[in-house]
Amino acid sequence: MPSKDPIAEPWGTRTPYGSGQPWPVRVDLHLARGVAPHEVDRWVPSASILHSNGDGLDIAVKDGRIVGVRGRGEDRVNRGRLDPKDLYGWQANHSPDRLTRPLVRRGGELVETDWDTAMDLVVEHSGRTLEDRGASALGFYTSGQLFLEEYYTLAAIAHGAIGTNHLDGNTRLCTATAASALKESFGCDGQPGSYEDIDHADVIALYGHNMAETQAVLWSRVLDRLAGANPPRLLCVDPRATPVARRSTLHLAPRPGTNVALMNAILRELVRTDRVDHAYVEAHTVGYEELVRVTAAYPPERAAAICDVPAREISAAAELLGGAERLVSTVLQGFYQSNQATGTAVQVNNVHLLRGMLGRPGAGVLQMNGQPTAENTRECGADGDLTAFRNWNNDRHVRELAALWNLDPLRVPHYAPPTHAMQIMRYVEKGSIRFLWISATNPAASLPDLRRVREFLSKEGLFLVVQDVFMTETAELADVVLPAATLGEKTGTFTNSDRTVHLSEKAVEPPGEARPDLDIFLDYARRMGFRDDDGRPFPQWDDAESAFEAWKRASQGRPCDYSGLSYERLRSTGGVQWPCNEQNPEGTPRLYADGRFWAGPDECESYGKDLVTGAPLEEEEYRAANPRGLAMLKAVDFVPPHETPDREYPYALITGRTLYQFHTRTKTGRAPELRRAAPEVWVEIAPSDARAEGIGEGDVVEVRARRGAVRARARISGVRPGVLFVPFHYGYWDVDVAAASDGERARAANEMTADDWDPVSKQPLFKTAAARVRVLSRGGGRPSPAPTTTASAPVGEAAEAVEATRGEADTLEQCHREGTR
Repeated sequence: MPSKDPIAEPWGTRTPYGSGQPWPVRVDLHLARGVAPHEVDRWVPSASILHSNGDGLDIAVKDGRIVGVRGRGEDRVNRGRLDPKDLYGWQANHSPDRLTRPLVRRGGELVETDWDTAMDLVVEHSGRTLEDRGASALGFYTSGQLFLEEYYTLAAIAHGAIGTNHLDGNTRLCTATAASALKESFGCDGQPGSYEDIDHADVIALYGHNMAETQAVLWSRVLDRLAGANPPRLLCVDPRATPVARRSTLHLAPRPGTNVALMNAILRELVRTDRVDHAYVEAHTVGYEELVRVTAAYPPERAAAICDVPAREISAAAELLGGAERLVSTVLQGFYQSNQATGTAVQVNNVHLLRGMLGRPGAGVLQMNGQPTAENTRECGADGDLTAFRNWNNDRHVRELAALWNLDPLRVPHYAPPTHAMQIMRYVEKGSIRFLWISATNPAASLPDLRRVREFLSKEGLFLVVQDVFMTETAELADVVLPAATLGEKTGTFTNSDRTVHLSEKAVEPPGEARPDLDIFLDYARRMGFRDDDGRPFPQWDDAESAFEAWKRASQGRPCDYSGLSYERLRSTGGVQWPCNEQNPEGTPRLYADGRFWAGPDECESYGKDLVTGAPLEEEEYRAANPRGLAMLKAVDFVPPHETPDREYPYALITGRTLYQFHTRTKTGRAPELRRAAPEVWVEIAPSDARAEGIGEGDVVEVRARRGAVRARARISGVRPGVLFVPFHYGYWDVDVAAASDGERARAANEMTADDWDPVSKQPLFKTAAARVRVLSRGGGRPSPAPTTTASAPVGEAAEAVEATRGEADTLEQCHREGTR
């Protein structure tokens, strides 16, 4: 049975099962008050869009309105279970402040208008910019929450019709490192593992991945394994005492920014104790000798000094990983948004390559996504890569794509890699991009160093188009606002973190004049008069299903091959994992089962980069190093973060998620149950630091970094000493900013984060800032608004005990000296 209170018990009741057994079904359901299941007019298939798990669900419709959801019991991903955000988030569709008509800026104010007027302005300004300044003066910044058909259309318009290189998604903030790490190790993007590997694993390692809050249903799967026969052992690497940490066999809590040193020490111990599958390494990899050489310099004692993790625990982690017969590893933002992000994530891949733990049940790595359709952004070429995992630096790949689009190859920009989001914003700031179209994302709350972001998005000379469901902080700055449809109001496909493709059907009409994002992009293309080389309208598709069929042709023969799928197939079978084609008609649970990788010089998605500098490697270098297209063991030395704590800013500041909110809360903040569960920003601090600063539970404190500050109530939690945690969800769309401390913005975590990014993946490093904290006023008995059921639970005896075992830490300065000897 599902939980009676999904807020208090977000992972529901247990359905235990043993190793190798199928995960039992448990169907979760939530309907609007007063609606019984038998009163629902129809159930419309879809999947979750408020996290990256891709849970199959059905939307309940009554009298033309969405009235609830239920999990789909036969779905391979969730077997009927739903995350609390899925159960309640659909209510945002009915929010009275939905955008229902286009808006244009007149006399400094946004006023309602009709679609023709709004689109005429978009066409006029983009067309004039294109004519006067060229394609490089136009930029597009999109989401991780649209549908595959919409990303593919946007990529065709930006890269093909306009010819700009400036297209990226907000997946740059959460999943770019996943893509980079997979390319560096395997030559191409695409998750090697499957969620079903959890059913078979005897060890599960979670690196910087608070699965309990970011993928609650997947954590339910782990909890059910832990409750059954032959449970797996868990390794958790996280500076906070998360629910994952509390259920783990071993919890390592390294200093933020030191993950490479920790992983190098683990790899060294695997080699030293000969926990290496030498036959697999010899047959399927290159780079072993260099990996051994580099990691030899990281004995557990050295890593312990750098990371402030006991050497014995590092050795224990290596023993746990080395003793696994079936090892599953998952990686997320604790690695992706920290110092040396790609270098660290690659070391997790190295563990699996050394141990031969790929391509069979219970042996796989999942470089996870942060958003529901991040995989599609990457596949379609809307996030800094070319369509269908093609290599921008391979002329044959460019010619293939141009032939698919029936365009001259010279129209497809490939003089440099597609521009990443942070560089796009720099071009906006410097004035070289004059037209920027933002769809389904909110950079005025989600990018680092928000003061700068507000300044350049508001600057004169920039024409800003924002396409969204609500009036976000970003939409408030726009010249044109286009009202979009959302889940349940349009049709399309999307793909989750383990390559499972779902079809989401339209259940109801969007409110007012709001339109599906695909319709908006195609309307723009038609008004601009884009044509292919035969004079036909470009793109050559006109609705969701024809866009999907076009995508199938684009993906055929590439790693993300959808050619065996169709809307009808997805309607009848539910989720299917790509590649799905003639060779794999039922889909593909695991990649690389045959030891073959998409790493050959003629087929790889990337020739790779230097893991320290990010400098791209040339084709000749790649061919010389990996002529047979094997998996690549890539080593990297530890390099300290650019910004570290000091006397003025003595704490490491990290940001992150809570289970009950998603991104900037544009949907979850409008669902009453989720809003009550996590209504306001908070600051987490360790008990010893709270005592030193004179901070009590619920005190109002100011956390200040070099760029800005946040004011919030303190939660004394299980975060490691020397670290402050602030959730990043809370912006300003639902508060009176003018009343916030004489107009100072003081709520969004990204007021404080640094404008710094990983040199390889270009993902912003939200977990490397330094900060200080001080009490502003006493709590008066009022606790922090932080949830009590998750990683933000108030500290208890267990957390005190964990802290007591850590011992005294060296200063960061001393550890950095030690780490660079």
